[in-house]
Amino acid sequence: MSIDTAPDTSTDVHAIVDEQLRRTRQRYTLGRRQLVELLQSSDRPVTIPELLEHGAVQSQSSLYRNLAILEQCGAVHRIASTDDVARYELTEELSEHHHHVVCAICGRIDDVVLAPAIERALAEAAQEAKDQRDFDVDSHRLELVGTCASCS
Repeated sequence: MSIDTAPDTSTDVHAIVDEQLRRTRQRYTLGRRQLVELLQSSDRPVTIPELLEHGAVQSQSSLYRNLAILEQCGAVHRIASTDDVARYELTEELSEHHHHVVCAICGRIDDVVLAPAIERALAEAAQEAKDQRDFDVDSHRLELVGTCASCS
């Protein structure tokens, strides 16, 4: 698919984030919009320093504050890695269902989309957990921890 024919999902994402923020009595400011765009353009969860490297115009303290607000309204998911550095990504409602591979040495997190057969197996595991513990599973996340190519 060429760039010219690719569907524009950014408008939908911005409309959803705007609604999520309104529900928590927050405004969708230009800084928050730029933050959402930076997260949307990233192919993996990113740190605050990485957001600054990729063109975030806000101060570091404003980034933390705006990420916390976006997390509270349900637009952003914060992930703590093996290095105890927080990484941020848009929630699955705004992106796609995926899982993570986590480097135990440097803490880098990458997204991975699993095959449908594996997703079915995870759904079966969720059903088994429900049967064993009478526990309703709303969603699932899988993190595979190992060593990235840069650290091996």
